[in-house]
Amino acid sequence: MPYSTFGFTEEQVLLRDSVLGLMNRVLPSEKIAELDRERCFPHEAYAALAEDGWLTLPYDKAHGGMDASHKDLAVFIEALGYHHPGIRVSFMSTAIYGGLYLQYLGDDSLKAELLSGMQDGSIRTAIAFSEPDSGSDAAGIRTRAVRDGEDWIISGQKVYVTNAHEADYLIVSAKTDPDAGRRGLSLFVVDTAHPGFEARPMDPLGSRSTLLNEVFFDDVRIPANRLLGEVNGGWRGLMHGLNLERVLIAAAAAGGCIKIIEVAKNFVQDRQAFGKSLGEFQGVSHKFADMRMLMETARLVTYRTAAMLDAGEDAVTETAIAKVVATENNFKAADLGMQVMGAAGYVQGDMQRLFREGRMGMIGGGTSEILRNVIAKRMGI
Repeated sequence: MPYSTFGFTEEQVLLRDSVLGLMNRVLPSEKIAELDRERCFPHEAYAALAEDGWLTLPYDKAHGGMDASHKDLAVFIEALGYHHPGIRVSFMSTAIYGGLYLQYLGDDSLKAELLSGMQDGSIRTAIAFSEPDSGSDAAGIRTRAVRDGEDWIISGQKVYVTNAHEADYLIVSAKTDPDAGRRGLSLFVVDTAHPGFEARPMDPLGSRSTLLNEVFFDDVRIPANRLLGEVNGGWRGLMHGLNLERVLIAAAAAGGCIKIIEVAKNFVQDRQAFGKSLGEFQGVSHKFADMRMLMETARLVTYRTAAMLDAGEDAVTETAIAKVVATENNFKAADLGMQVMGAAGYVQGDMQRLFREGRMGMIGGGTSEILRNVIAKRMGI
């Protein structure tokens, strides 16, 4: 097995081994490097996840899903994060973000129209919340939605929208009452084929197989049933999935830590200096000890938090802690791994890519600074 279980059940071990076996077949290291180099979406790997039924994992059984627990999902996302962040992001964009928003908030007609396509891989989604002047301030957006008869008209701009150029639909936050702050926020499903929609891929440091985009809505007209939940109820909708999002980002970062250690260890075992293996130098071995502690800590906070969520406990503080600790540990581990490998880690290759990929973890899904605010506030500070 590629890495240790963490109190996994037999079913969770099988889940992990099955998805890793699939990814090893359809997304080998050479293909990962190609996707990063060419800035291409992992189409074949995503189709393989769909064909094997993995896109149904997070949905409840009433909606055709496997009804996975938080820990099940953490095991799965850790495995994808270990193998390749791009396929992990691709899975979450539709199955976690788009699909679960639709499951929880969409009306029956919208679910009937879109859910099965999300589960069989024929429909991909993305979330469009951030704007040029409002990232962490989700209530400060300027994108407007105005009712016009049986339609809504969406106007505005979003930025840093992952996979918008590949998505069939976006989950979009817009102001339906511009004077009501967060109480004037609503969520919509927008078809990217509608006139007035445009996505422009950006040039990110990492995430090159799941590009960020600028997105423009020039009076995009959508049917009334594309509203998710209630008018002006978007803030509650945004808050609904935060705990799951944070613990899964933490799981992905933990998987990244495991991969970083593996890449660095493989390099050291094949290298000698001054007549000794690199690992025999204390300065190198201590870096591996530090990487191991970073990895174990990331996994500890992730799986403890997943267990709390499965038990129905209030875990707002713990999900924030897990996300901060795991993502920061991931980047620290990548920095140590690059230092161990020296120039070989700095040039094109797995460690350089893992370093680039790891930096986004402390920004997306809630910055480390915002989450520290959450933690302190929950402490009564």
